[in-house]
Amino acid sequence: VAIMSAVLSQFVNALQFPMKKGSGDRINRAVFDLIFSANLQAETFELQDTFRALDRYFTIFDLLNSTTVFTIVIEKKDEEYGMQMLANDKHLHTMTDDDKRLSVYKLVVKFTDTLHEIETLTRQKEITLSLERLEQFILEQKETMQDLGIRVIIPKELQSLLRPKLKISAKATSKNLTSFLSLDKLLEYDFFLSIGDEKISMQEFEKLLKEGRRIVQFKEHFIYLDPKEVDALFKQMQKQKKLNRFDLLHMSFNGELELDETLKAYLDDIFKTRKYPLPPVNAKLRTYQHKGFLWAVNNLLNGFGVIFADDMGLGKTLQAITVIYHLKLEKHITKPVLIVVPTTLLNNWALELKKFAPELSHSAYYGQDRVIKPSDIVFTTYQILRRDIDIIKKHSFDMIVIDEAQNIKNSDTKVAKSVKAIKAPYKMALSGTPVENNLSELWSIFDFALPRYLKSLKDFQKTYAKAIEINQDREAAKRLQNITAPFMLRRLKSDKSIIKDLPEKIIIDQYVTMEKAQAALYQSVIDESLERIDSSEKKDRSGLVFKLLVSLKQICNHPRNFDKSSAPDYHLSGKTKTLMQLLETIVEREEKVLIFTQYTQMGDILEEIIRKELFIEPLYLKGSLSKKRRDELVETFNSDNEKKIFILSLKAGGVGLNLTAANNVIHYDLWFNPAVENQATDRAFRIGQEKNVNVFRFITQNSFEEKIDKMIKSKQQLQDLSVSVGEKWIGKMSDSELKTLFEVS
Repeated sequence: VAIMSAVLSQFVNALQFPMKKGSGDRINRAVFDLIFSANLQAETFELQDTFRALDRYFTIFDLLNSTTVFTIVIEKKDEEYGMQMLANDKHLHTMTDDDKRLSVYKLVVKFTDTLHEIETLTRQKEITLSLERLEQFILEQKETMQDLGIRVIIPKELQSLLRPKLKISAKATSKNLTSFLSLDKLLEYDFFLSIGDEKISMQEFEKLLKEGRRIVQFKEHFIYLDPKEVDALFKQMQKQKKLNRFDLLHMSFNGELELDETLKAYLDDIFKTRKYPLPPVNAKLRTYQHKGFLWAVNNLLNGFGVIFADDMGLGKTLQAITVIYHLKLEKHITKPVLIVVPTTLLNNWALELKKFAPELSHSAYYGQDRVIKPSDIVFTTYQILRRDIDIIKKHSFDMIVIDEAQNIKNSDTKVAKSVKAIKAPYKMALSGTPVENNLSELWSIFDFALPRYLKSLKDFQKTYAKAIEINQDREAAKRLQNITAPFMLRRLKSDKSIIKDLPEKIIIDQYVTMEKAQAALYQSVIDESLERIDSSEKKDRSGLVFKLLVSLKQICNHPRNFDKSSAPDYHLSGKTKTLMQLLETIVEREEKVLIFTQYTQMGDILEEIIRKELFIEPLYLKGSLSKKRRDELVETFNSDNEKKIFILSLKAGGVGLNLTAANNVIHYDLWFNPAVENQATDRAFRIGQEKNVNVFRFITQNSFEEKIDKMIKSKQQLQDLSVSVGEKWIGKMSDSELKTLFEVS
């Protein structure tokens, strides 16, 4: 399609049709009939010429379907270059079979206008090319030939054309380099031109330019002189501005800097991986996580901010906590650490910190009567920080960490400006999606972690963003990657070196917070129900407890799941808000997901919300469906790449299905029976699954769901609870145990 589009574009431009009424309309109609009809006859010389041109262009596409393999060979003999052409490894002029020769000639003769040497090569083995013609073929025709399936063999020196580059020789004025921050004052520079690894004098370069060609030879190399690039080089040389320490790093990372021994040893030492002691976190770090810890600590102690951009589920939070804990124990930080997170992750962070590093004290600057309390770590949200920036700025922090750093992707927003207004010696950003829409988002995150490293936004857009986003400039993309990689660590689950170090099943407890109205409804149902249970007879007690259990589960799911009358609005439930965020990430990653719920009505609600908010039609399997329809849904999900989301009733879809197309499983409401939960997870996590499976267990923070989950985990560890018992044990609790279970702390 791309080749045809290019050819047609050139063809239409070359025809220069008179776009007027009369003859112009007639020619357009004639061209249309020529392409889509076989019966048109040319009426005028003008049309005959048009037909011949079309015939040549469209015959080129016969090459794509031909069994003949054509090869163009460029060889160097003495100081000249010659061209040969072969068909099925035979030179054109040596073909003796008349039928084969005619079929081959019929294919190639039609595009002699493009490669005019062909006609001569049907009579002789080789034709000598002038340097001008060699240049034209390599720059303008080689790729087109290759796109048409013609092999092109050229000498090694012409395969990768070198480009002249402006390089800098840098040396230190002092042998005692101790601080990267003061490096600007201790450097001397000398600018020079280079071809590959060789220096070239200005006189030699000007001599090459006088040849007036785009491809010229310099010693044993061939170089490409793009007029725009040469002009830019001269402008750079004229400016010869004083470089700062970040310029030094940019040029060093891109191989554009010649360093003296002192500087080379200094930079090598800065980025050398050191061994730092792991703090006593309550987790065994995997190999890639340990490497991430060492990388972050090394950069932070050398004065650089860091960005953890690991894929979802690779443990960015654990790595961040480990780094903070180490810096605290080693006395690098003595003042509080400020951690800024989205509201939905506030409780998650507190729980993760308590789980992995309970020795670190923490407080939350959140709520109506919020105050910053003395603690090792202070949590707050992006919105609170924006509102209270003047208050928070008055406090001193040794470190600031921002999670889901894409929240500051728009550098002009008050949120981004507020985050960047907080001063701290150490800075860390966490984001699985550092670039969502455009590269200016990456600049904004770097502007927080390492201010001025990517220069101003205007400079960044001019140097990188426009070149990469608009012109698809691979060289610019590579340069940007080179300068950002040392300070932004990104590992993907698809990376085989990471995959082998991951468990096959990654279980993530996703804690969510109830919305205000949802929490009020939850408490009112508890108060009414416990009064009835207190005054009930023993035979009725178990039934009342289960009724309360079901009611609270439904409220935690969504108020509509309980009262049947609330609006199907995802904002009304902490779970549905979290679900929408998670589904957006999964769909953007082109992955598939299973969503399990106990309640068919909750499945109906989720189906409606997903359709309305994400504009996606999810599949939904529930008990009322026939076996035929169930099989159709399973087949569709496993085979149709467009179907990313599958909602399943836990009873109907929790067993007996093979759904290995999904590598994400969401337990929207827990059964509180590990066996049932594992059976449902195994719809995706089973033989035939080729990817790691992420299992998200939705647990409502500060509710009976969280308390029961803890009880089950502790009982499992003590082996006191049979997994087959299910939820029956809850009904046997005493009054005091029930009040503790349902109490909102």
